Amino acid sequence: MVLTKDEIKTKLTDLSGWIYENQVLYKEFNTGSFVNAVSFLVKIAAEAEKMDHHPDISIYSYSKMKVSLTTHSEGGVTEKDFTLAKRISLLES
Repeated sequence: MVLTKDEIKTKLTDLSGWIYENQVLYKEFNTGSFVNAVSFLVKIAAEAEKMDHHPDISIYSYSKMKVSLTTHSEGGVTEKDFTLAKRISLLES
């Protein structure tokens, strides 16, 4: 079930750096190098595969990444997106 804007706003307080915009939850990461970006992408892919919930990910400027989460089948951000965002945030530390 798609979360309301108020529910999303409340849940965002627990996620540092994540932004909600245009029905998508996203965060940009600066990994420091291309190798680090690819390594981080592989870690995210493993978590996403476990959940069967796959984000849109782009690497740009060789060391920066943007991870975007939305539940396409539901047409917006759901609890699944927040679960994956939390898992990704844990990988970052």
